[in-house]
Amino acid sequence: MWRKASVAALLALAVGYFYHGCPDLPENILQYISLPNLPTPSQSLSSQSSLEQVISTAWEALITLPTRQWSKVAVGVNACVDVVVSGVGLLQALAIDPGTGLDHEVLHSKEDLKETFIHYMGRGAAAERFFSDKEVFQRIARAAAEYPGAKLYVGGNAALIGQKLATYPDLMVLLCGPVGPKLHELLDEQIVVPPESLQETDEFHLILEYKAGEQWGSTRAPQANRFIFSHDVSNGEMSSLEAFVASLEEFQPELVVLSGLHMMEGQGRELWEERLKEAVAAISDIRRDVPIHLELASMTDKDYMNSIMQEVLPIVSSIGLNEQELLFLSQAGEGPHADVPAWKGIPDVGRVSDILLWVLEQHGRSDASSEADLTRIHFHTLAYHILATVEGHWANQAAAVMAGARVASSQACGVQVVDVSKVELKAPQEFYSSYIEPRERLSLNPAEPVTVWRRGNVTFHLTPVLVCKQPLRTVGLGDAISAEGLVYSELKTQQPF
Repeated sequence: MWRKASVAALLALAVGYFYHGCPDLPENILQYISLPNLPTPSQSLSSQSSLEQVISTAWEALITLPTRQWSKVAVGVNACVDVVVSGVGLLQALAIDPGTGLDHEVLHSKEDLKETFIHYMGRGAAAERFFSDKEVFQRIARAAAEYPGAKLYVGGNAALIGQKLATYPDLMVLLCGPVGPKLHELLDEQIVVPPESLQETDEFHLILEYKAGEQWGSTRAPQANRFIFSHDVSNGEMSSLEAFVASLEEFQPELVVLSGLHMMEGQGRELWEERLKEAVAAISDIRRDVPIHLELASMTDKDYMNSIMQEVLPIVSSIGLNEQELLFLSQAGEGPHADVPAWKGIPDVGRVSDILLWVLEQHGRSDASSEADLTRIHFHTLAYHILATVEGHWANQAAAVMAGARVASSQACGVQVVDVSKVELKAPQEFYSSYIEPRERLSLNPAEPVTVWRRGNVTFHLTPVLVCKQPLRTVGLGDAISAEGLVYSELKTQQPF
């Protein structure tokens, strides 16, 4: 009897070895072997199509709302109307010829617009710029609004985050920012807008979108993305910030979401230096027991970014940002991998992990003796997301990072739920916890699609994104990701500071 058992065991091991080494083992061989629960090739995780299905199914099973959910969230302060249009189509309609790319921190002319658009289109990277000439901007805006296929949407990080939060019926949302008549019409009726936020005219932002593989002259976009520009003084000066903070006393939110700091960059150093001090004073007036999430966006002035890092990051609880913004943070503060000029392809997980840890150690509360409030960073890039949190401050972060990735997959494709036929897995399936020693080799398990590791007092949660093959709209994805991640996040009860 024991001989038969031994032979069966060896046979099972052999089949397992060949099956996992050669997942395309013919099914007709397997049918002659009676082994319980042996997966068939159709269930194998090795085929690309099944990987997406396994991850999507796992998300649905594992994403659960936290025990204690937010009931009131206040969001401010940048809001506008987005005019979304084909970037190449609009520039051609403006009789602008293609050429070479060159980055400009501030756009002063149509030539600056063309060069900066080409610079970022060639990299497939998102960017946002201020257009200094009001009259020229208004002419371009009129042409954009009249361009065939142009669409008007809610715009501005705060308004977009507010819109996403308002999809949860039990969540009351206060939005403070420059809200004109068109924007007010577009906003979800569940959103409360204080009277001091209403203004007679709207602020318009132009979003020039391009598709993966789209070509203009010699420039080809490696992936779909968008370039944003505006002449927006209300948002540029964060003129609604004090009114926003003043409205919190009556509204009594459980969470505050702040965005729009990047808009001040285009106003010039003299203005942003003074206004940033006032912003820090206003943010400091918010009750210490109310967590504040800061949504960052594209910036080019290292001094300005460094000022935000030194003065603002320590007084907020959480930040959301993408790969360009994370690398620029490190470059501005001379942090890890600051010598990397730009990411090439999918950002290396180890490098990203190093920078996230550095931000939390230098400007956060990774040390219990620190007086900083920052304990959470939600990082998102096209192929994967990472939530880095200081131990003991946040709960339900595995669900939160998966929820952010799920909404990125569905919203980019313009569907309510993930359609596995329209998405593809681009995340690395093996990676390292750091780019420098000591480091841990990690892997992605599609059936449990959150990889977790710790470095000191910081825990990292990584999940892949199922990337939309033909995205319908890329604008606002980062805001939707951060909003969804916050909805699924739970702040642990802390002792008084």
